[in-house]
Amino acid sequence: MLAAFTFNTAENLPVGLLELISESLRVSVSAVGLLVTGYGVTVAVASLPLAHVMRAVPRRHVLTGLLAALVVSSLVAALATSYWLLLVARLLTALAQALFWAVMGPVAVGLFVPAVRGRVVGALSVAGSLALVLGVPAGTWLGQQSNWEVPVAMLAALGLISLVTIAVLLPTSRPEEEPAAYGTSPDARRFGIVLAAGTLSAAGAFAGYTYIVKFLGDVSGFSPSAVSALFVVFGVACVAGVSITGAVLDRFPQSALTTAVATQAVGMLGLYAAGTHPVAAVVFLALMGGALGPVFMTTQNAMLHCAPGRTDIALAANSGAYNAGIAVGAALGGLVLPLAEVRGTFLAGGLLTVGSCAVGRLLPGQDR
Repeated sequence: MLAAFTFNTAENLPVGLLELISESLRVSVSAVGLLVTGYGVTVAVASLPLAHVMRAVPRRHVLTGLLAALVVSSLVAALATSYWLLLVARLLTALAQALFWAVMGPVAVGLFVPAVRGRVVGALSVAGSLALVLGVPAGTWLGQQSNWEVPVAMLAALGLISLVTIAVLLPTSRPEEEPAAYGTSPDARRFGIVLAAGTLSAAGAFAGYTYIVKFLGDVSGFSPSAVSALFVVFGVACVAGVSITGAVLDRFPQSALTTAVATQAVGMLGLYAAGTHPVAAVVFLALMGGALGPVFMTTQNAMLHCAPGRTDIALAANSGAYNAGIAVGAALGGLVLPLAEVRGTFLAGGLLTVGSCAVGRLLPGQDR
C-alpha cells in the first residue's frame, strides 16, 4: 500500500509543482507538463514487454529491484540541475511503475484466500487514490514552503521503507508457483471484453478530465481558489468510491464494474448538460470522481479471475491499455476543444463511456 501510494504520488506530483520546476530549471510550464505525459506514455508502452521479460524472476527480487529504481530515480530527480536529467529520472520511475502494477496485485492477493482477494485489491486501490488526496497536495505544500526538490526527495525515503519491508518479509518463490499466478476462471473472451471496456472508459474519462480546470472556470463559473477546493472534493469522492467498491467486490465483481462505468457516464454527461449550474456541477463532479478509481480497480480485479494465462501478464496488458486510453482520451479532448469548446469534451467523453457500458454488457453474469 505504501509503495502504491508512493508511485502514484511520484506520477502526479509535477502537476502541483509545475511553476516551481519551471522557474527553477528555466523551462516552460508546458515542458514541465510533458513530465506527466511522458510518464503515462512510458507506462502504457512498457508494461507488457517488461512483464514478459521478467516473468521468470521471483517476485520478491522484482519488487525490491523496482523499489530500488524508485529510490534512485527520485534522488536523481531531486538533485537534477537540468530539465533533461529530470526527464530521464522520471522515465526511469515510469519504467519501474509499469512493471510494479503488473507484479504487485498477484503478489498481494496471493497472500490471502481467494474469498477476500477483492478486499485486498480495494485496499491497494485506496492507497493509490490517497496519492491524489494526500500525497500530491502535501508534496505541493512542502515544495511551496521550501523548494520542489524536497518533496521529490521524500519519495525516495518512502520508497526505501517499502523496499526494506518487502526485502526482509516477503517470501521468495518461483513466479509460476505463487497462489495467484493464474486466473481462477480463465476466459479469453471475458479478458478481451474487460480490456476493451476499461480502455474505452479511460479514454472517455480523460477526454474531459484533462480540461476540468477550464470547464469549472469557464462553464461553471468557479474562482481559481474554488477550483482548488473542488479538486479535493474530487479526490475524496475517488477514495470513497474505491473504499465502497472494495467492500463489495468479492461478492459482486461484475456489478461493481458496470456500476462504476455507468456512474462515470452519468457524471460526465451530467456535467455537459447541467455544468453551468454550480451545485449540479459539484454533484456530477463528485459522481465522476467516485467512479474513476473503481473502474480501474474492478478491471484489475477481473484480470485476476479471467486471465487466460499468467495474471501478471494480464495485469500488465490492462495497465498498458488503460494508460493508452488516457493518452488517447486527452488527445481526443484536445481535438474537440477548438471545435465544440470545453463542454464538448465532456460530451465526447461521456459518449465514449456509454460505449464502454455497452461493451461491458457483453459480459456473462458472475456475481456471487
